[in-house]
Amino acid sequence: MEENRPTNFIRQIIDADLASGKVERVHTRFPPEPNGYLHIGHAKSIVLNLGVAQDYDGQCNLRFDDTNPEKEEQRYIDAIQADVRWLGYNWDGLYFASDYFEQLYGYAVELIEKGLAYVCELTPEQMREYRGTLTEPGRESPYRNRSVDENLDLFRRMRDGEFPDGSKVLRAKIDMASGNINMRDPVLYRIRSGLVHHQTGDAWCLYPMYDFTHPISDAIEGITHSLCTLEFADHRPLYDWVLDNISIGCHPQQIEFARLNLEYTVMSKRKLTQLVDEGLVDGWDDPRMPTIAGLRRRGFTPAAIRDFCNRIGVTRQDSSVEMGVLESVIREDLDASAPRRMAVLNPLKVTISNYPAGQREDLVAPNHPKFEEMGTRVLPFSREVYIDRGDFMEVAPNKKFKRLVAGGEVRLRNSYVIRCDEVIKDDSGEIVELLCSYDPETLGRNPEGRKVKGVIHWVSADHGAPAEIRLYGRLLKTPQAGENWKDDLNPDSLVVIDNAFVEASLADAEAGVQYQFEREGYFCRDSGTPDRLVFNRIVTLRDSWAKIAQQ
Repeated sequence: MEENRPTNFIRQIIDADLASGKVERVHTRFPPEPNGYLHIGHAKSIVLNLGVAQDYDGQCNLRFDDTNPEKEEQRYIDAIQADVRWLGYNWDGLYFASDYFEQLYGYAVELIEKGLAYVCELTPEQMREYRGTLTEPGRESPYRNRSVDENLDLFRRMRDGEFPDGSKVLRAKIDMASGNINMRDPVLYRIRSGLVHHQTGDAWCLYPMYDFTHPISDAIEGITHSLCTLEFADHRPLYDWVLDNISIGCHPQQIEFARLNLEYTVMSKRKLTQLVDEGLVDGWDDPRMPTIAGLRRRGFTPAAIRDFCNRIGVTRQDSSVEMGVLESVIREDLDASAPRRMAVLNPLKVTISNYPAGQREDLVAPNHPKFEEMGTRVLPFSREVYIDRGDFMEVAPNKKFKRLVAGGEVRLRNSYVIRCDEVIKDDSGEIVELLCSYDPETLGRNPEGRKVKGVIHWVSADHGAPAEIRLYGRLLKTPQAGENWKDDLNPDSLVVIDNAFVEASLADAEAGVQYQFEREGYFCRDSGTPDRLVFNRIVTLRDSWAKIAQQ
């Protein structure tokens, strides 16, 4: 509903443009480069661009910025499309910058004919030297005043593959004394020979730069509002210069917003690629990664990610968002939607000596304590069960310990009250089993004449399913990655428990379905291990990092 739409400065600009008649219909685009997987920073851009188009009954294109075939692959194109759809969006047009290669080349020729572009033979090192600094103007290239005819001939021969890589580039002729270094005769085209492009094959050995491609692609598609992150603010004069000096007839408005910086992780695609290539994580969809694929495999929901992006808002000033905000959003979402289940991560065997051997009792437990409409499930109960080792101590350490102690009583959740009668230890003194008795009159009722305060979770030893539990934590030990950022990697970002037991109803759990393991956190079955029962922890029940940060 319109009254629930988020508001921000970009939407205010759009409202004004529509009201004034400057724009008749909103048209945005999401333009990722297919050189890696999308991360949660891209999710912010997706929610903004496609969300604006949805809310204003406009259009949004998905356009792949595929001008660098050295790093781009079809698998990334496929993954990006899957991520956008999973987030709950669809695009109105699917395009590639390479669709416009012929038109882009034609506009470059137009700039040459107008005396606004030239072929330069400076080496990259020389070009940097000639560019000047923030406080000193640059120097003009010795090739800057070539004739139009010579530039046209050289540019055509560059396209035909006559020259080796790096020997020549096409540069815009703007102002080598400009206070904006991006306007000091930027490169428009470079030679990249011997590459096979995923869309155009080997048809081209001459590839346009992003700053030339982007504004023209926007204009060709009729984009009204070209929404970019703040690092492109200094490039906006070049965006406008390109469109002002070619005969394209459309001039989109570029608007910049702050990118998402999230604490305790890395958002640089270069660093994420390093993590994958160096085997520091288990691929792009490792649940520790901030990629959309990683968050999906970990168990995050599309609704939670969209909600997070809307909550942090759209501003003009860069800032870092606490990881706790993202974790809080997914907790809120799953608290209302995730069915409850029981899992014992560190099992301790309990034998209920007065319960008949070989007997199975099917208890009934609610799927959610607050929502009856979510129904119930069956909990098999038997003579032998597992409880968590942390729920037993021979002697209570203090009055706050409300779990099981030797000679004490506790309720098994959704089941009976049991009393610990005997503790069995091995030769080393480690506790290996508890012998208990149960009160058959306490199913669904309190025992007469005594108060049992503690409630613990459990799993039937005969009917529970063995499972591997992966406890995922934050990727980094510190909020911000330092210069030696790999030294900041958290060695405890993954803890694997291979001897856990989960209740019987989880034996056939579907991959990606979220559950709350009572008293343990939120989990989902891992999608990457279909041959084994593996559950990933999505998030803890409470923010355990808040206490660490205060220490």
